[in-house]
Amino acid sequence: MTPLPPDPGQAPAPVPLHREGLTPPVLDAGARPAHVAIVMDGNGRWANQRGLPRTEGHRVGESTMMDVIAGAVELAIPELSVYAFSTENWKRSPAEVRFLMGFTRTVLRAQTDDLHRWGVQVRWVGREPRLWKSVLSEVRRAERITAGNTGTVLNMCLNYGGRAEIADAARAMAEDVAAGRLKPSSITEKTISRYLYSPRMREVDLFIRTGGEQRTSNFLMWSSAYAELYFSDLAWPDFDRCELWRACQAYAGRERRFGNAVDAVTGTR
Repeated sequence: MTPLPPDPGQAPAPVPLHREGLTPPVLDAGARPAHVAIVMDGNGRWANQRGLPRTEGHRVGESTMMDVIAGAVELAIPELSVYAFSTENWKRSPAEVRFLMGFTRTVLRAQTDDLHRWGVQVRWVGREPRLWKSVLSEVRRAERITAGNTGTVLNMCLNYGGRAEIADAARAMAEDVAAGRLKPSSITEKTISRYLYSPRMREVDLFIRTGGEQRTSNFLMWSSAYAELYFSDLAWPDFDRCELWRACQAYAGRERRFGNAVDAVTGTR
């Protein structure tokens, strides 16, 4: 039986503590990122360094993901996107792909109720072709259960690729132009945004990648055009909500100009 959404007048259940007495930093609303995107990298290397199979890194990474989501809820971050499975991940060994698909399905089944209690709204972002039907069924179930929640939005990016998203948007626009529903002369950046997988998605403010690599790896290319980048040397299993908070504090200390410039002499833009 599908649980009902929380009563709008009832506060979501508090997230579990990371450590007793540990609280998130105090950040002004204007200094807090409204949308954080995370490339959860380093699971396999973390496991291999410990003489463990790569799959064990993914298992530990599940706990990390839930802890980071809890940290986002505590810090009142409106939107969080996690790169759970990319369109390029199909290139991995068949055994690892099978594990990742099955594991994703199990995680969604096991964790949806907790996310629901925390007031998190789950959204799936990605391509349907090739995605296991059982995984799609679970993520759709999570969307239904959490649809009425008003807390942190969690974008589960499954079978997602930034170039694929833009190509699919271009194809859909071309079809609408051919059908007479869209005029080429009316296409703007806002038009393209409406054709992306999740038109409601906010622009990414803070883009985090773990695992020591310093690249964005085809993740949310359009939405991250002006994102602040934060690279952590920690493998994803060693990351936690405290590291998320440190990244958000670093973000709060940056000056975002969006193409503007400040005259150091006059102090004007």
